[in-house]
Amino acid sequence: MRPARPLRTLTTALVAATVTAGIRRLDAGGGLPGGRARWLRTNHAGATVSLVEGVALAGGTAAALLAARPAAAGAVLLAAAAGGLDDLAGDGSARGLGGHLRALRDGRPTTGALKVVALGVAGLLAVAPADARVPGGTGPHTLAGAGVVAGAANLANLLDLRPGRALKVALTAALPLVAGGQPAAAAVSGAGLVVLPDDLAGRTMLGDTGANPLGAAVGAAAAHRMGPRGRWATLAVLTGLTLASERVSFTRVIESTPVLRTLDRWGRQR
Repeated sequence: MRPARPLRTLTTALVAATVTAGIRRLDAGGGLPGGRARWLRTNHAGATVSLVEGVALAGGTAAALLAARPAAAGAVLLAAAAGGLDDLAGDGSARGLGGHLRALRDGRPTTGALKVVALGVAGLLAVAPADARVPGGTGPHTLAGAGVVAGAANLANLLDLRPGRALKVALTAALPLVAGGQPAAAAVSGAGLVVLPDDLAGRTMLGDTGANPLGAAVGAAAAHRMGPRGRWATLAVLTGLTLASERVSFTRVIESTPVLRTLDRWGRQR
């Protein structure tokens, strides 16, 4: 009976990969909501790329989780919807968490502020049902787990500034969680591996639509794997990185650190 978990994990990853590849083809056929042009953006190098990658990753990850962990599937879709709203309707007037909170304080609600709330709800959706089924039930550790999901979703978005960066970090973090049989990690890994080549080549990008569910899925898998202390410790690290991003450029740090620069550029077309 021992092979059952590896088989389920592999099946989850394969379903995610298959659905992701299918949605990915919508780009060529112009089947994206609103038409292909609505999902085109200019990347860091000035090239025009499509956000279909993010739509495909979110759809593939959620589809694979529907049977294995439906609450996590809902969290992934909510994170993707919040990211999509920011991609399609955000005006860019506020930057970073601090910028959105200041705009909200001044009576100017932004899509970014709405996304912060949505990611918190997604975190609770991903964690609370599972916590309720174990001894001890829900409690402060549930809020910490929700924070891990939301923080990981935000961190993936902060990293999605160069081809392949967010995906490489997320897939690396997901690897031990996949080995531990976490469905959310398996699903996002299967989907992520499908879109990684085009991301590295600079042909497509995640955008908020894909980066948020990417991080949320890894965060959900981590939260399900960890106990209360692990959740609080991880939340502290994610909060620290988020606050640091308000003052420090992650790209500048990576480019000035030889090892990080080499890893960041690995596989990327020059």
